[in-house]
Amino acid sequence: MRQIDLTPFRRSTIGFDRLFDMLEATARQSSSENYPPFNLERISEDRYRITIAVAGFKADEIEITAQQNLLLVSGKKGETQDNNPTQMLHLGIANRGFERRFELADFVRVESADLTDGLLVIELVREVPEAMKPRKIAIGAGSTSTPIEHRDVA
Repeated sequence: MRQIDLTPFRRSTIGFDRLFDMLEATARQSSSENYPPFNLERISEDRYRITIAVAGFKADEIEITAQQNLLLVSGKKGETQDNNPTQMLHLGIANRGFERRFELADFVRVESADLTDGLLVIELVREVPEAMKPRKIAIGAGSTSTPIEHRDVA
């Protein structure tokens, strides 16, 4: 994969360092990190869904950690405790651990996570605080103005 040089953009913009860092980190990741497969959906303006195919994993073998601007989903297969030793003729279902990282925008939080039929569905919602939402500013008529008195200091 070609390396992208973002230096000209870094010189001419202010406050976008995090965005450029994310772009460079994504470019550095190898293309072999495609396990497990996942879907990203936008349900509505402020609701999102991540669906990860985790066939063969139980709920207690998957860990979801939400930090500021980062969602980490990892899975680790437990030790098989069967007393019946079997001989595998073909092993087609992945049995390896995984770790998936998702960069989250500000004010995005995990609402729920469900595991059904080998699919882990994580619901996300963006909740912008009232203080950060755009608000209309009333414009006054300005018909009454009070003059400022000047005093001579002697």
